[in-house]
Amino acid sequence: MTLERTPGPRHPVGAVDHALRLLLLLREAPDLRVTDAARRLGVAASTAHRILSTLEHRGFVTQDRITRAYRVGPELIELGFSSTRAIDLREVSEPHLARLTAQLGETVNLLVLQGASVRFVAGFEADQRVRTHVLTGTLLPAYATSGGKLLLAELPKETLRELYPRGLRRFTPHTRTFTQLLDELAVILMRGYAVNQEESVAGLSAVAVPLRDRGGATIAAVAMSAPSPRLPARRVREMVIALRGCAAGIRSDLTR
Repeated sequence: MTLERTPGPRHPVGAVDHALRLLLLLREAPDLRVTDAARRLGVAASTAHRILSTLEHRGFVTQDRITRAYRVGPELIELGFSSTRAIDLREVSEPHLARLTAQLGETVNLLVLQGASVRFVAGFEADQRVRTHVLTGTLLPAYATSGGKLLLAELPKETLRELYPRGLRRFTPHTRTFTQLLDELAVILMRGYAVNQEESVAGLSAVAVPLRDRGGATIAAVAMSAPSPRLPARRVREMVIALRGCAAGIRSDLTR
């Protein structure tokens, strides 16, 4: 993707331009390393590190203390949501998501569809040593997530073909082909929930149900994720019931 879409100003401020370009890069690379940032900007690694450190100080990015990669921070998320209904959805949903996380002992997320991708708008991590992580602010291909597949299931086939004209990128051996995705979406639409069985990340599984507005239109997906050994097929129904209860609570508060 080209970052400079319009002619630049006559006298650009270099540091500001670099910082803004880094924020745009986070749309493509949810986990951005200093070396990758430096390469894309055409600057020294030390320069990229200083810019990222400043953005982290202001809350626009956060750094994973294990991988050392940077990702979207809380201030940037709030800025993006502040002018949209998503911020209301996030505020209303968070108490319900927190309770569900405590109930299940697993990570719970709220997702909305954005084109061919899904945006994680809120979530809470399980209090377990081995767990899946909250991805708030992250944009991922919809077809490789449980919540994304759930939201795609309500789209016409023609729209799906327009969203994925070149087919689907494979993340794991379990990632669906486009034909497989179409078949699965029909099943999802019929049964009312979606399952992700290691289709985006090896060893991770997830289940999602729809969040509907007062008129019955699906506006988001409520999903739980866990290491695959903790989410065998026999537990899916249990998760679906709990997720539907959470979605009903959010819907009730949204439509007051």
